[in-house]
Amino acid sequence: MLKYVNTGIVFQEIPDEVTLAINISGCPCHCPGCHSPYLWEDVGIPLTTDTIDEFVEKNGRNITCIAFMGGDAEPRRINRLAQYIHEEYPHLKVAWYSGRMRLSPEVNKNDFDYIKLGPYIAHLGPLNKPTTNQRLYRNTYNDAWEDITSRFWKK
Repeated sequence: MLKYVNTGIVFQEIPDEVTLAINISGCPCHCPGCHSPYLWEDVGIPLTTDTIDEFVEKNGRNITCIAFMGGDAEPRRINRLAQYIHEEYPHLKVAWYSGRMRLSPEVNKNDFDYIKLGPYIAHLGPLNKPTTNQRLYRNTYNDAWEDITSRFWKK
């Protein structure tokens, strides 16, 4: 069962979006140096469509995007929630931060507006370092994805 631990409205995870980040527990990646090892445990509250409805009711006027932070243990469920958000709340964008190097074959990437791929590797740094292995892609809706990782790097 997909569970979340907490949420927060963030401004830096997805460029040009005010994002409701949902921190999902049960992460199977266990990246050394992870900034959120508490998300490795199977803890929290079930994440359902009803929960999504509650989040939108509470935050809908203040956000432009919902981001799933994790969920690699249940990619098919993440995909279903992304579909639900697009169907019920077409004005909201959907993002997924995955710690995997490749997108699960159980996922239709076109159900997302943004996808971040890659585990955290300490010596390569996070998204805001040009040396990072992580990549954030934006769906261009013409069967192409644009790598927008460089938008995190200070000029």
